[in-house]
Amino acid sequence: MERERGGERDRGMEGEAGSEVKAGEQGDADEQGDAGEQGGRRGWLRCLLAGAVFVVCMAGTTLPTPLYPLYQQKFGFSELTVTVVYAVYAFGVIGVLLLAGNASDTVGRRPTLLCGLGFAAASAVCFLLADALGWLYAGRLLSGLSAGLFTGAATAYVMELAPRGGGSRATLVATAANMGGLGCGPLLAGLLAEYAPDPLVLPFAVHLGLVAVSVGVLLWLPETVRDRRGPAAVRPQRPALPPQVRAVFVPAAIASFVGFALFGVFTSVSPAFLARYLHVDNHAVSGLIVALAFFASTAGQLAVDRVGVARSLPLGCVVLFGGLVLLGAALYTDLLALVVLSAVVGGVGQGLAFRAALASVAAAAPPDRRAAVISTLFVVAYTGISIPVIGVGVLADPLGLEGAGLVFIACMLVLVASAAAYLIRRPVPAKGP
Repeated sequence: MERERGGERDRGMEGEAGSEVKAGEQGDADEQGDAGEQGGRRGWLRCLLAGAVFVVCMAGTTLPTPLYPLYQQKFGFSELTVTVVYAVYAFGVIGVLLLAGNASDTVGRRPTLLCGLGFAAASAVCFLLADALGWLYAGRLLSGLSAGLFTGAATAYVMELAPRGGGSRATLVATAANMGGLGCGPLLAGLLAEYAPDPLVLPFAVHLGLVAVSVGVLLWLPETVRDRRGPAAVRPQRPALPPQVRAVFVPAAIASFVGFALFGVFTSVSPAFLARYLHVDNHAVSGLIVALAFFASTAGQLAVDRVGVARSLPLGCVVLFGGLVLLGAALYTDLLALVVLSAVVGGVGQGLAFRAALASVAAAAPPDRRAAVISTLFVVAYTGISIPVIGVGVLADPLGLEGAGLVFIACMLVLVASAAAYLIRRPVPAKGP
């Protein structure tokens, strides 16, 4: 009897011990789950903070947009000068893409982005000190250098800081930060110029403060590139176009060129058109209209996930065509509603076409040449916001701003219609974005 009771006590003790072990294992699992959840929250916080820094930099590149009419009054220059000042930005971006496209892979994300913020701060200082036209050229060039360093490095950084398995959401953050930041620039500058004092000073002073905060954020965020080398390892990256990419690249490049050209015209001469022909002197309104194009582009890029790359590229060309037609109608009829509609439709078309172009070209390129091929596409795209825009400025004197705009639209319609027709005959292979 005593043995039986002893055995029962032993079994009871074993059961209690087993329960304690199970409880301990459950506790460890709960602790690991809590740690994973905390790590996930920390990862998303870092991802969003990097996205906020991305917004600040890109906003600086479009900050002067609604202010160009004020600079024209102050310095007395022509529409051609406005377009050249704007296009200098594209030359800065292209220069960085060709000469230092692999900088962040080599020296690290944070040093590259800190350098980009340095250029952004220097650009803001140039606009703050601007008492002659040369300061505007310098400011735009520095802004282009900043954007050239940021575009690829910040996109990669945002995605690398996200928790594991969050790639899709991180892509959304990077896309929204890029185009959303471009939209925030004219919106912020327009509001400050219209409703606050010193319209040519306060927007850049505010941006300089945001850049300073962004530097502090970047210094807090961790580096994600482990195998880093010195600046001497940064090499120029030559454009590349392997034979197997050309069939996809040509229509993709044309669509990208037209979409960026449309944005170039919107951000360089639309404030002058609104003020001169539609009597819209409110800087906040002109800034909002330009911002709508960039916000619509973000929506177009996000729609690629639902539509698919194979359909998005030709669809983007068709929507771009519609946006250009609406812009032409706005120039011909002087109707503000058509200007707004063209900004939204053209922005959606640009977003659809460019993200699909980027995805299709990347999928067609050999892995060892992919970065060079993508850089080539960006060079073509940024050429679209320089040469056509300067062309509008050249034609504005003999034809007027409306006439120059209609010539530009006719040329872009021919290009985008050709790309759409080619894609309908030879669709892009159906691959995910």
